[in-house]
Amino acid sequence: MPSSLSRRALLRAGVAMPVLAGCQAFVPKHAGTLPRSEVRVDAPFAMPAIAVPDFSNAPHFDIVAFGAAPGDQAKTGTALARAIAAAHAAGGGVVVVPPGTWPTGPIHLKSHVALHVEEGATLLFSPDPRDYLPAVPTSWEGLECMNYSPLVYAYGCENVAVTGRGTLRARLDAWKQWYARPKAHMDALVALYNMACRDGVPVERRDMTAGQANLRPHFIQFNRCRHVLVEDIHIVDSPFWVLHPYLCRDVVIRRVDIAAHGHNNDGVDPEMSQNVLIDQCTFDQGDDAVSVKSGRDRDAWRIGVPARNIVMRRCRIKNGHQLMAIGSELSGGVENVFVDDCHFDHADSSVPSTINNLLYVKTNERRGGYVRNIHMTNVSATRIKGGVLAVETDVLYQWKTLVPTLERRLTPIEGLFVAGIRVEDAGFVCLVKGEAELPVRAVHVRDVAVRTVRGTPVVTEHVVGFDNRADVRA
Repeated sequence: MPSSLSRRALLRAGVAMPVLAGCQAFVPKHAGTLPRSEVRVDAPFAMPAIAVPDFSNAPHFDIVAFGAAPGDQAKTGTALARAIAAAHAAGGGVVVVPPGTWPTGPIHLKSHVALHVEEGATLLFSPDPRDYLPAVPTSWEGLECMNYSPLVYAYGCENVAVTGRGTLRARLDAWKQWYARPKAHMDALVALYNMACRDGVPVERRDMTAGQANLRPHFIQFNRCRHVLVEDIHIVDSPFWVLHPYLCRDVVIRRVDIAAHGHNNDGVDPEMSQNVLIDQCTFDQGDDAVSVKSGRDRDAWRIGVPARNIVMRRCRIKNGHQLMAIGSELSGGVENVFVDDCHFDHADSSVPSTINNLLYVKTNERRGGYVRNIHMTNVSATRIKGGVLAVETDVLYQWKTLVPTLERRLTPIEGLFVAGIRVEDAGFVCLVKGEAELPVRAVHVRDVAVRTVRGTPVVTEHVVGFDNRADVRA
């Protein structure tokens, strides 16, 4: 791969470049006096209060006053950037997108700024990959790199928000063409893996925008941010993962409605992030509703930050592969995850169910890391392909043959608690496959009722301490 853009080019693009080190992941260097409110969350572990920005008394910056024009992408994109800069310079502010359809390129947020999309407003994002250059520091499936800008992007910020009852919509014209994985794309993935996990190439030199690498950008990524709020917004379609808090701390995502059925369209992927609440959201996904991650292999071991204290509650899932997935990118470790009062609604029997499992933990011999203290309570589903709980320790997808195992590190998995689950129809109740060298430990399945099970209800391999009190009704 050619070397990436220089630091000077990144600065011209308006992207700050803090040191990419785990110990500095949560230390934005911006001063501000914007007030914060605390969100307290009950959980079966010590969950810290989450501090999020309070923009209720902040000044407003309407993009029309900065030159935005309906139907004009260039004017609207420039106006958004100018309004964000003005709100940031004022020490805090709300950038307002009024009703109408506003085409734009990428939006780069700054500290102490809320992007507020009013009801009746749609931000329509360009389908042209060239609009998302120059490359910015981001990641691809757990590996850090320089890639096309996420459609909405914040790097090293604090007190940042996306709010309002309006819509963020991605045009997928070009991105759909990139769903395919031809040889050039697979070669690029191998090159990135080798740069990150074998050769130790610095992140700023891992340019993935050259040639036909075709690594699609995230829709919204908060990268190394603190005090993040996303609420009430409606998100339609996405090139890749939809909402990605990466190396963030203190994040609240509430009353967000996501409808994205494209390739790799996870709803929310908290990765190496801590103190995260996902509350009262609706997921209509082409992939997992929520997937907790913590990086891939040596790249994550270098950063050394686990995903911790993550709560998903009061959510509705219309479609998706898993309700809650853990991994498979989990090399930094995952602990203290709580799913409560979430319900998969598959009311239309004429449409096949897309959901596989309610709770799915997946890893492999390369990941290392750990998984511990995962709780799921008060969850219901109609018909699912898989089961209530699945744990697999040999999930490598296409990577099994793409690259060899550079270093073998198994993943300790301990403390899985599932209770208060009601399912009408499932393929199984529990499937837990540990490693002979490192069994899965302390799995508790209580007050779980499945009316109809199509296969073997419980399958376990290499599990120590399996407490199963599921009720399977014929």
